[in-house]
Amino acid sequence: MTLETLAEKSQFRLTGRLDEVEALCAAFAGRWPEAVRSFVYGQSAEGRSMRALLISRSGAFTPEALRARGVPLLLVQAGIHPGESDGKDAGFVALRELLGGEPLAGVTGGSHIAVHPPQGDPLAHLAILFVPAFNTDGHERVGRWNRPNQDGPEETGWRATAHNLNLNRDYTKADAPEMRAMLTLLRDWDPLVCADMHVTDGADFEPDVSIQVEPIHLGDPRLHASGAAMRDALLAKLAAQGSLPLPFYPEPVIEDDPSSGFQITAYTPRYSTGYFPTRNRYTVLVETHSWKDYATRVRISRNAIVGLAELLAAHGNAWTAAVRQADQRASLLGGQDVVLDVVVDRRDIPHGAGNGPHNAAEPMSTIEFRGYAYTRELSPISGEPVTVYDPATPQIWRVPYRGSTLPSLIVRAPRGGYLVPRSYAPLIADKLDLHGLVHQTLEHGFDHLDAEVFRATGTRFASAPFEGRMPVTLQGDWQPEPQALPAGSLFVPIAQPGARLLMTLLEPQAPDSLAAWGYFNAHFEHKEYVEPYVTEIFAQQLLEQDPALADEFRHKLAADPAFATDPRRRREFFEQRHSSRDTRFAMYPVMRTDRAVGQNRPSQP
Repeated sequence: MTLETLAEKSQFRLTGRLDEVEALCAAFAGRWPEAVRSFVYGQSAEGRSMRALLISRSGAFTPEALRARGVPLLLVQAGIHPGESDGKDAGFVALRELLGGEPLAGVTGGSHIAVHPPQGDPLAHLAILFVPAFNTDGHERVGRWNRPNQDGPEETGWRATAHNLNLNRDYTKADAPEMRAMLTLLRDWDPLVCADMHVTDGADFEPDVSIQVEPIHLGDPRLHASGAAMRDALLAKLAAQGSLPLPFYPEPVIEDDPSSGFQITAYTPRYSTGYFPTRNRYTVLVETHSWKDYATRVRISRNAIVGLAELLAAHGNAWTAAVRQADQRASLLGGQDVVLDVVVDRRDIPHGAGNGPHNAAEPMSTIEFRGYAYTRELSPISGEPVTVYDPATPQIWRVPYRGSTLPSLIVRAPRGGYLVPRSYAPLIADKLDLHGLVHQTLEHGFDHLDAEVFRATGTRFASAPFEGRMPVTLQGDWQPEPQALPAGSLFVPIAQPGARLLMTLLEPQAPDSLAAWGYFNAHFEHKEYVEPYVTEIFAQQLLEQDPALADEFRHKLAADPAFATDPRRRREFFEQRHSSRDTRFAMYPVMRTDRAVGQNRPSQP
């Protein structure tokens, strides 16, 4: 079989189906048996095989062998959104060239993007794990207009899975079988860098690709410099081949209004870009621009993959050493403040105009952005202003850009770890296993255990389901409160390389924690009620029996007019102080401890 893709054969009008993925993977393994292995790593909800290619010239074809020989591993993840098929077709082209096969074929009409041969032999210094079609079920839900905001190919797959889940919102909660398979792949192979291949939505302009790398804003701060170096080196490689690359996702701050400018995107760990920093690993988000033609986008995606391979060949050993040191530092996070979320820095501090975005350390700068002329007029369809671009007329947009972030959630890590009661042990153990996190099941229970408990003082449920769940935002804090813990519960030590990921999953206020995704919503619902007339009876008794409580009630009536005029809150004042109150209401069921908990009793700190 020829190793050309259908995209190349069709002059980039078309992209192939899963039968092509299967055939190409087999053909690669057949042509280069000494360097290529094809294997199935999972099964989709509809029973389709999820296939990967491993490219290695080191003679190592297992995770253990690669680690033993110190071979850096690059994961190229394509097809998480199947309508964005650039990464799949470009991945096969890039691997073919890196293996010494034919260069990119089928391009007609003089693209402005050059395709340089790989520098040296990158595969002598790294291995590549290629997932061509992550969302296999969505890949096969083919339609002509699945991506109306994209210039080709003519037919593409669908964004979501058969369960209607967006896989790039599922990295922490791992509801989809496809994500469970991917997390197992990540746990076993532990890639140093993940290149997640996408296509943008949004405005029309000249730049043709954006590159966002983490850790830069997220994860271990001592990895940020190497993340920025990786990003800038890849941007330079792409620019040298004719691209106009950006270091930020080019979506206007106000949708459909280019004058609102741009800002850095701070991805939470539900996304690949936010997830890998919690593992102390690098991720590269490659977003080609949807309004460039498909041939151009595949060229750029190919250049990004080859460029990353060249960078890993040159720096892979140093970057591997850096993440191993980060693993060691993470194992010592107990008792330290850890940043679990960031927001764009929106402080308005005066400074000079014309600053470029690559080194934007100031909260805001003004950039010269290569856009197109546009108008904004009232639409007869929606009745609101709509932007209409003129791609024949380039125009410089002088717009604001915010390129820095600030911590928005800082949590002190427990010195010992987390305690999961037996009632939730199977659920959480399953999640921890998927993410490669260490835990132990306690053979003996505890009648009295020093612990911290999180009690919510405020809950805000989402107004509608999101990704099949009802998210919740919690207010509250950890407080010391001794607890009993039955045998069969879990102790999850903080002293492990994945400590940041562990806190991401189990800290209730973390943006993509299991709590935030609604796994424990029942604990924030009232389950026992007292009729108002009953409250009236025991409230009067409490007032008569407890002078201090009576004084507190009178003071609150005088000091808080809203309380004084709200019958429900006045009754709750007494219900919360009555012996019948639910002591577990609004209590997050996972606890923390500052001690390592053994099989028989807590060890001394």
